[in-house]
Amino acid sequence: MNTRTIVAVLLIILGVVALGYSGIAFTTPGEAVDFRGLRILQTTHHYFIPQAAAALALIGGGIVLLFMNPKKGR
Repeated sequence: MNTRTIVAVLLIILGVVALGYSGIAFTTPGEAVDFRGLRILQTTHHYFIPQAAAALALIGGGIVLLFMNPKKGR
């Protein structure tokens, strides 16, 4: 397995995962905020992955796999 194959497979996997989840959300400990008697101690962060970028990764990985020149003779 050469480098192009590995890169193509990784692009396809990342494209499929990004299309499935379309973003990452996680919470971190943050500064305490009091709002009407409610004390908020966590901050939620959202990072969205554009669907176009995920589709391009998927298509790019497929193109690399399809048009890759196989080694002739070893």
